[in-house]
Amino acid sequence: MDYKVFEAVSTRVFGKDKRSVFEDSSSSLYRFTNVPNQVELDKGYQQCTPRRHEKSMLFHSTVKPESLEDLWENLSLKPATTPQVNISDSLSRRVINEVWQEQTIARLLQLVDLPLLESLLEHQAIRPQLPQPGKGTGYVITSNYLDREILKAFSDSQTDEWLSAAIDCLEYLPDQMVVDISRNLPDQPDKADTWKLLLFENIGRYYGQKKEPLLSHASEIHSGIAELLVNGKMEQSLEAVQLYLKLLDSQVREEFRRLLYFMAVAAHNSELKLQKESDNRMVVKRTFSKAIINNKTLSRGKTDLLILFLVDHQKDVLKIPGTLHKMVSNKLMALQKGQDPSKITGYTFCQKLDEREYRSNTEKTTKDELLSLLKAIDEDSKLSDKERKRLLGQFHSSNPSIFMQYFGDRVSNMCV
Repeated sequence: MDYKVFEAVSTRVFGKDKRSVFEDSSSSLYRFTNVPNQVELDKGYQQCTPRRHEKSMLFHSTVKPESLEDLWENLSLKPATTPQVNISDSLSRRVINEVWQEQTIARLLQLVDLPLLESLLEHQAIRPQLPQPGKGTGYVITSNYLDREILKAFSDSQTDEWLSAAIDCLEYLPDQMVVDISRNLPDQPDKADTWKLLLFENIGRYYGQKKEPLLSHASEIHSGIAELLVNGKMEQSLEAVQLYLKLLDSQVREEFRRLLYFMAVAAHNSELKLQKESDNRMVVKRTFSKAIINNKTLSRGKTDLLILFLVDHQKDVLKIPGTLHKMVSNKLMALQKGQDPSKITGYTFCQKLDEREYRSNTEKTTKDELLSLLKAIDEDSKLSDKERKRLLGQFHSSNPSIFMQYFGDRVSNMCV
């Protein structure tokens, strides 16, 4: 009040203005000196209760009293809790996608050793040539479209998982193959197996002719995953495969999903024999191996091992690992709070220590290693007495306390 920041609102007592000193009470009214239209505000103040006055001070004078009451009643001063925050509303889709890719690569590098990162960082989108019947009005296009629709309707009417999985793969086949398959639909139930073999033959022939395998991106990862499989690290192998497939282009990922599903169904179906003298799993592996992975730096045995692993774990390989979910969630929350992205480490195997704990651990580890070294010198039977004495003398001169602790009462017998 002394510096004219705020002043008391004028009141009249017995016809005279009363301007008292500052009083902290509900009956004393004050206002900022820079509020416009003071005359209008004075009138409003004289007509409102102290509680209403406190509310009106927060808003512009032109707002209706009814809306002020509604806003005040609905106003919540409690901070929003983290789970209720909608990340998609505050971060762009581009940023979210970049975080997913960045964290996927970061976690993958923790599981698989890569000599070079170029192929992993350079994401090449490979888009399959899907049939587009809407282009043009010629008879051939219309006919092909109808053939595809007939096959789709036939698939929807079937409860046979084998047929449904195969027909889903036909979307990626050229028109002429689809026409041939459609014209040979079985008209009798006993011919269903023959038509299944025709489907398998055509799908296998198409993918056998593909020049570019579906899993061509960052082929160096294949060796790392195969090495995990060879060493029996199945859980890490599965997570590495899941992370690798997460980096695929969405359309390639969908084509791979359909083909792998068909491969798994055909491989594990005992009712239909694909070839008389071969196991279904082996037939499927030989037929589709090059369409999935055609890595010349990977041995035939490791390639087969990786293909069979994909087939046998078809239901799990396209799932998102829980560890990756946690990493992405933590980073998105941190970005939303305005934290420095470079300081968000994400998933780590390390444990953070303060300076005191760090120094304590350093001293303990150094001491343990020195004791281990001294024990190795003392117990090494290959060392001559002269060489052992020389090494023990060097150790005693540089670390006498460790030397005394190790030898104890035997120190008197040591000539160093």
